[in-house]
Amino acid sequence: MTETIASGRAGSAHVDDQPRPGRWLALAVLVLAVLLVGVDATVLGLATPFLSEDLRPSGAQLLWIGDIYSFVIAGLLVSMGSLGDRIGRKKLLLLGAVGFGAMSVLAAYATSPEMMIAARALQGVAGATLMPATLALIRNLFHDPRERSLAIGIWGAMASAGMAVGPVLGGFLLGHFWWGSVFLINLPVMALLVAVGAKVIPESRNPDPGPWDLPSVALVLVGIVGVVYAVKEAAVEGYRWDIAAVGAVGVLALVAFVRRQRTLASPLLNMKLFHHRGFSGAVLADLLTILGLSGLVFFLSQFLQMVQQRSPLNAGLVELPAAVGAVGAGLAAGWVARRLSVRIVVAGGLAVVGLALVGCTTLHGDTGTAALCVILFVVGVGAGFSFTVTADVILSSVPKEEAGAASAVSETAYELGAALGIALLGSIVTSLYRGFATPAGVPESAAHAARESLGGAVEASGQLPADQAAALLKTAQDSFVGGVDVAAGVGAVVLLSASVAAWFLLRGQELANSPATATAPAELTADGAPRA
Repeated sequence: MTETIASGRAGSAHVDDQPRPGRWLALAVLVLAVLLVGVDATVLGLATPFLSEDLRPSGAQLLWIGDIYSFVIAGLLVSMGSLGDRIGRKKLLLLGAVGFGAMSVLAAYATSPEMMIAARALQGVAGATLMPATLALIRNLFHDPRERSLAIGIWGAMASAGMAVGPVLGGFLLGHFWWGSVFLINLPVMALLVAVGAKVIPESRNPDPGPWDLPSVALVLVGIVGVVYAVKEAAVEGYRWDIAAVGAVGVLALVAFVRRQRTLASPLLNMKLFHHRGFSGAVLADLLTILGLSGLVFFLSQFLQMVQQRSPLNAGLVELPAAVGAVGAGLAAGWVARRLSVRIVVAGGLAVVGLALVGCTTLHGDTGTAALCVILFVVGVGAGFSFTVTADVILSSVPKEEAGAASAVSETAYELGAALGIALLGSIVTSLYRGFATPAGVPESAAHAARESLGGAVEASGQLPADQAAALLKTAQDSFVGGVDVAAGVGAVVLLSASVAAWFLLRGQELANSPATATAPAELTADGAPRA
């Protein structure tokens, strides 16, 4: 006897395949939240030097200001996705939007590092409600698979656009206003989302959800945060026993979480979702893709601003072609996947990104703007195809009642991939960077500061005579670029490996063409493949 992905209670839900009136207006409101989360993920990096000068955080506090947001989001995504399935995704989205706006005000007017850390942590709590809720609501708004593919493409395009617009918008604001302005841009968007969303977004929830298991919430929070924290800290501080202990606690908590889900009648996350080879393959592809890309994203801004000496606004404009490529590919992805196949589009997209990263291994300080724009455009196209189709596969592989939890799994894979990628590729860049030979005549104190980071080299060179400053900065920049080139090569290997994995794991996976073929999750064979 085969079994479906859904639990027994999923079949009790009423399925309405009629198109919902106003669904496109509701989508327009939902993507506002996605756009804002994308912008917020990138503007803080630009504002960090300015708020550091004002708030005077210690080195450890500065790291927490940058990291606490992603830690909290990663730890709460699964819990919030499941909570939305239970209390209502619209309700959770609107509550999260109000909270996100309020915490943005708190961050903008923070008067101490501690206040900023608290504001960013609470922003993370609110942010964890937004992405899974928006994707799950799309799953329930659009019953026609072709319409849903287009809607997911628009959703992904806005996420890409937000991350690309963030540096441009942030550079403009920081050039004209104080650093808190990068947080206040959230307010009008969130106000519009709440005011219009309350009227046009229909509520959806699991009609028979069962209780929200608080021990499971605690286990997944401790597990994800522990693993992400250990990975990020190891990349910066090296492998110490205390960091390893935190990582071990995180892994044990995740193991306990998985075991507990298998015993609960109403689990926080239905582990049977992973029996579907398409679902598991799409999640793995997402994780490996962002793992391989995160190094490029993390170090590109430093390369543009501290090696090529571009302004924040100019650097943001150079990165814009990636968003243009991702937006175009995302909108066309569903159409292309139906005419070719899911695995051709996903595996092909990942291969294209991998080959673009091979091109990044030749970066140097004099690389022209045109070459950078072409490479980033190709990266955007490949990633846009891959991420959009995997999101479609993930949502179409699960019953509507569990769309929030499934969306949260996808977002958690993204956060874990980013943490692992920054740790892996960051440690490569850091270890290669710190090995440069100090130019003759440079004081040891300046050399030590320069080896800590490229930013430290820029600051140290400003306190030296012109000839020594130029020599130190050129040596540090060349060493940094060498590290980025190697990291890009490793990222290329990861992406090409992900392409091969997607080719096999997504075998036989197709996007549905009509509501009739999409109302029930696919029946599974013994190996987890969809039954023909």
